[in-house]
Amino acid sequence: MPAFITLVNFTDQGARTIKDSPERFEAYKSLAEGLGITVKSVHWTQGAYDLVLITEGPEDASMTAALKMAQLGNVRTQTMRGYSAGEMRKLVSKLG
Repeated sequence: MPAFITLVNFTDQGARTIKDSPERFEAYKSLAEGLGITVKSVHWTQGAYDLVLITEGPEDASMTAALKMAQLGNVRTQTMRGYSAGEMRKLVSKLG
């Protein structure tokens, strides 16, 4: 399954209701699992981003989950496709 790394920042709305962040994550996790996405880990962080999510699942389901999360207005996200070492070996073997 493809892996995705999502970098999350709270919006002003999300920061005002930061106490609800763990419950919002649980709601996201339920939504994601319903779409066939596995949440591998979540970390609330200090620095440039407020949360980091690691998920695995189909690309279209991951996009749907990200759009639904953004629609609520509590966070802004950047999602990147992640590649395992095995996937990277396979990709670079085609470079010639």
